[in-house]
Amino acid sequence: MADIRRIIYKPIITERSTSLKETSNKFVFEVDCRANKRQIKRAVEKLFNVTVKEVRTSIMRGKMKTTFMRAGRFTGKRPDRKKAIITLGKGENIDIFDQV
Repeated sequence: MADIRRIIYKPIITERSTSLKETSNKFVFEVDCRANKRQIKRAVEKLFNVTVKEVRTSIMRGKMKTTFMRAGRFTGKRPDRKKAIITLGKGENIDIFDQV
């Protein structure tokens, strides 16, 4: 992965991620499924100019979904996703989460 902008897709903003940000200075991003922790750490540090202490990742498997229409029943699968929980150093902050 040469381009760091292809590693991090978007921030995940939920109630849980907001409470993680407020209590323990952790930020949640959706990342490329093929990226490892070292690549994710390097990308966050370069994009946001912060110091990353820890990276935790989890793969969220896509669910099977069925749609019933007039033409019949269609079954499909949502894509797999990977999320990374980034712990920053003390006093560090990512401004993109404050704008939402």
